[in-house]
Amino acid sequence: SWIYAGITSLRNLLYDKGWIRSFAFDVPVICVGNITVGGTGKTPCIEYLINLLSGFCSPGLISRGYRRKTKGLVMANSNSDALDIGDEPFQIKQRFPLLPIVVSGDRVAGINSLLENTSVNMVLMDDGFQHRAVRAGLYVMMIDYNRPLWDDYPFPAGFLRESASGRHRAHIVIVNKCPKSFSELDRQLFIKRLKL
Repeated sequence: SWIYAGITSLRNLLYDKGWIRSFAFDVPVICVGNITVGGTGKTPCIEYLINLLSGFCSPGLISRGYRRKTKGLVMANSNSDALDIGDEPFQIKQRFPLLPIVVSGDRVAGINSLLENTSVNMVLMDDGFQHRAVRAGLYVMMIDYNRPLWDDYPFPAGFLRESASGRHRAHIVIVNKCPKSFSELDRQLFIKRLKL
């Protein structure tokens, strides 16, 4: 875990210092991600943002397309299924059939494809918090209430994709899956423990 955390921290430092190039785009890019392996509620957050933004702009979605059987860059169409574009993009496509969606491991190429082939004027990047090649304008980080960062460790001893200090790249932190009893005191505790 120390070795893994060291490698990911060095990689982040190289991006932060500009020694590895990252790309910005002429349209707003909102990245929704996490630093925890597993589900933290990114897809419902993406769907919320699509609903919120569609009233006054034309969003598109870039995703890796987890669990798809295709390779390379794929633009979703009306015939695409989960094997073509992945589980979560397919779920989103069913709810928002007119939303332009591209799946690609290369997020820069995926965003360029969205901008060249559709009329989107803003991009939602799903699960892109560790994809530093794209410089988003807004980073939203999801945290699972049941798996707080201060009780976890980097992979393989724990479930963190990078050191917990990566949370400081986020502009917005959403603590998800909270119990109904979640109080203002609990909220303040999370803010204090996360050093937001």
